[in-house]
Amino acid sequence: MADVLLSVRDLVVEFPTRRGTLTAINKVSFDIHAGEVLGVVGESGAGKSLTGAAIIGLLEPPGRVAGGEIRLKGERIDNLSPEGMRKVRGRRIGMVFQDPLTSLNPLYTIAQQLTETILTHMPVSKAEARQRAIALLDRVGIPAASRRIDDYPHHFSGGMRQRVVIALALAAEPELVIADEPTTALDVSVQAQIIDLIKEMCSERGAAVMLITHDMGVIAETADRVAVLYAGRLAEIGPVHDVITRAEHPYTRGLMGSIPTLTQETDRLVQIPGAMPRLNAIPKGCAFNPRCADVFGRCHTERPDPIDRPGGRQVACWLYKKEMSHV
Repeated sequence: MADVLLSVRDLVVEFPTRRGTLTAINKVSFDIHAGEVLGVVGESGAGKSLTGAAIIGLLEPPGRVAGGEIRLKGERIDNLSPEGMRKVRGRRIGMVFQDPLTSLNPLYTIAQQLTETILTHMPVSKAEARQRAIALLDRVGIPAASRRIDDYPHHFSGGMRQRVVIALALAAEPELVIADEPTTALDVSVQAQIIDLIKEMCSERGAAVMLITHDMGVIAETADRVAVLYAGRLAEIGPVHDVITRAEHPYTRGLMGSIPTLTQETDRLVQIPGAMPRLNAIPKGCAFNPRCADVFGRCHTERPDPIDRPGGRQVACWLYKKEMSHV
């Protein structure tokens, strides 16, 4: 776990508009170690998918990386040319998107799409590429893979399409897989299969996974560590068991309290009042302060940076600066 595979430092993503520049990701920093699953959670609009898109160089214009560094095994990739980034994407970083219909071309067979990816990134013949593609489909649980490989995406169910997308993401044996809400549109039983499949395939190949989701249950089952984003900033990061059982940031506590459990009897689940602020209306100080039950003076004026906590955790909350000042 000492090997840092991906290092993101002070990442800033901006969207220029007629009314000024909107900052969607504001100085987010984290590492992913080789073989690790890092869960990234938060409400819609927190910046989870944008962070993944920035890493892989797929920000929708006019979005742009306006600051910070992204390093893959120590090598900067945020300043690569489009051609240089294309070589990294697919070969070194694989991507599993939320909707398989948007990542599979409906005009080409699964065979054409898989073999093209393999041929682009690996020194193999067409026959070898086809055999690799069939083996991949078989491995991800597509029945009769040697026959189904010549089908088109619309011939597959949603769960089967998502398996094909995973095969596509892993075709060139990448070092890192970014899975962006890979189970959102699927039945609960299929969700569990897909998550198990991603974990299994990556542990076999020693790849790391950045798992973007709003589902804390998926994170609890899958991740080694979890990063909680709020309004484009890191609220809390740490080992998944610690964060789930002893959340420190008030926002994380609210997220955890909103999950029903079989062991605890409560009349009502915890509710976080209000909603995530719009990009053009992020409050001064801590962005969470209008919704926070523990808010005090400093929260309204200064934005907290992540503070190191015991057990390899970081929490961006003035409560812990206050606590440290009394020590």
